[in-house]
Amino acid sequence: LSLVKKTDNEARSSEADEDDDEVVSIIKMLLEEQVRPMVQEDGGDIFFKSFDEKTGVVQVKLAGSCAGCPSSTVTLKNGVENMLMYHVPEVTRVDEVLDEEELNERTLSFNPTD
Repeated sequence: LSLVKKTDNEARSSEADEDDDEVVSIIKMLLEEQVRPMVQEDGGDIFFKSFDEKTGVVQVKLAGSCAGCPSSTVTLKNGVENMLMYHVPEVTRVDEVLDEEELNERTLSFNPTD
């Protein structure tokens, strides 16, 4: 039972699809089976958004308590990115996708003089 309500598009984007190539299928499987259960234990969620074959960049969306959490960057880089790069050599980086509202919230909360 997920504590985070996900949209139909997010649910579909995270699940393996017969149209996915092999690399995307592996990325989605790892996210679904290895990452999501741990993230969900903390009240968050993670969804696959895209994989750029040319750059090796995976884009994911964080939701629930993970969205905007200061620890989410550490989790994303040290956990998700390292794991995906280890298992999928084509992956070079993992980036979080922010919607406009989240981007505005983070921009407003950033104060370089602190």
